[in-house]
Amino acid sequence: MLLSLVLAAADGDAVNPMNPEKWVAGTALVVASVAFTLLMWKVWPVITKGLDERNDKILGEIKAAEDARAQAKQALADYEKSLADAREEATRTIAEARAEAQRLADEMKASNERDLAERMARAKADIEAAKKAAVADIHNHASELASTVAGRILQREISPGDQARLVEESIRELDAAGV
Repeated sequence: MLLSLVLAAADGDAVNPMNPEKWVAGTALVVASVAFTLLMWKVWPVITKGLDERNDKILGEIKAAEDARAQAKQALADYEKSLADAREEATRTIAEARAEAQRLADEMKASNERDLAERMARAKADIEAAKKAAVADIHNHASELASTVAGRILQREISPGDQARLVEESIRELDAAGV
């Protein structure tokens, strides 16, 4: 074909590209049909198969990304819930600890007040006993002193029996007087 064009150009015959020869057009049509058929039956299925696989792969990746996003969202919700639960538990534990500390403080205060009351009662009893002992001792000394003074005044010595009797009488008189 190319050869005939070259020969025709050499002969001086001009070839009109708009008016092709029939056998050239027929050959071109046959070649195009064969090429198209060959492409349609051999190449096109491979291309569509590759495109379908690529499409399936992309769709699979999109679905996997959506699933991962949903899982991440669920994990975030679970984390936030567990964080809220932990905060609530911490708040509850702190409240319980404060209540327990207050209860222990109240118990210690009541115990200290009881101990203080007992100590004060014992101290008052000890003071009262010491006071009575001191008063009795003062009475004894006073009566001995009074007997000694009275004996000197009387210029005689009082016997121990008389002294004991005078001490008892003096103590009774002082007790009656409220000393």
